[in-house]
Amino acid sequence: MIKKIAVIGAGTMGHGIAETFALYGYSVNLFDVNTEVLNKAKELIREELSFMAAEEYISAADVEATLERIETSTDMAKAVEDRDFVIEAAPEKMELKQQLLKSLDELAPKDAFLATNTSSLPFAEMCALLGEDRKKRTMVNHWYNPAHLMPLVELSFFGNMPKELYEEVATLYASVEKQTAKVLKDVPGLIANRIQQGVAREAFSLIEKGIAEPSDIDIALKFGPAFRYATTGQLEVADFGGLDIWCVVGDNLLKVMDNSTEANPMLREKVSEGKLGLKSGEGFFKYPPEEVAAIRNKFMGRLIHQLKASRKYI
Repeated sequence: MIKKIAVIGAGTMGHGIAETFALYGYSVNLFDVNTEVLNKAKELIREELSFMAAEEYISAADVEATLERIETSTDMAKAVEDRDFVIEAAPEKMELKQQLLKSLDELAPKDAFLATNTSSLPFAEMCALLGEDRKKRTMVNHWYNPAHLMPLVELSFFGNMPKELYEEVATLYASVEKQTAKVLKDVPGLIANRIQQGVAREAFSLIEKGIAEPSDIDIALKFGPAFRYATTGQLEVADFGGLDIWCVVGDNLLKVMDNSTEANPMLREKVSEGKLGLKSGEGFFKYPPEEVAAIRNKFMGRLIHQLKASRKYI
């Protein structure tokens, strides 16, 4: 039974993964090579937990209790030496991931699970330096950002791991109220990111062609398809609408929709101009520096409210 967790990497995803497991009572060791990153991670975790308490998603007592369950370390050997489950959230670089998994194989207990948060690197290549026994206990566990709020975790089931071990990990995620999607083939992007990129490609194309302003495209998505998607999957939507109708509409629309195989030129131009979104103050919309904190909290608040509502459907 999995009781002790180690998270390798305390950045955007790693701190949220550690926060989630600790919130639900697990002992968590959070490792990073940079002490400053670890300190910032603990501060951010406190801020996020405090906001969740203010939104009445957790209690005020949960904030301190969660923080007490997280130990930070710059010593990877110490961080993983007694852990049952180790998940890495390092940058998406193949050689780095390979060497990291190799080190974790050597440092973690032989019966510990090793997991990677990757969504874009080939799993088999990542595991190239691992022995056959460890490969049976290694898998992709892809979280969605922000990790402490988004309910989805994609789990690989690529043939290297026995079913009973997969189920043990799935049970772990059920205990922290995550919904798991089993991915049967090792493909770039897994499931959710591929679907999301398909939606984004058409949204960017609609702006590029002058069909609608960014705000109206987001309105159409939020109060149209995405309104249903909060509680209903695409395949269920298709069944309810009638597959015959979806077939006819597909024949009419798909041939005139964007089918590009690389990022939209408009998107690339914004990147070259330094308009990166919230983190730079402007993307498709503008974010005045004095309003960024409030904008971020409003975004997080919407997710928390949706989490509360979604408990009825899970």
